Amino acid sequence: MKNRVKLARVEKSLTQQQLADKVKVTRQTIGLIEKGDFNPTLQLCIKIAKALEKTLDELFWEEDDL
Repeated sequence: MKNRVKLARVEKSLTQQQLADKVKVTRQTIGLIEKGDFNPTLQLCIKIAKALEKTLDELFWEEDDL
């Protein structure tokens, strides 16, 4: 699943470590989420969305190519 966490993080001028500190996970976890190699819990998705001031849909919802 492709997500837009990295794009939103860069838009906010945050490093992976800064985002990780905000949501209380390791930098490695953020890196894995951004690469799509880790499926975060819904609770973690919500924390990330709030930290990046985005909705869950904006970060994690797959858009259909219509």
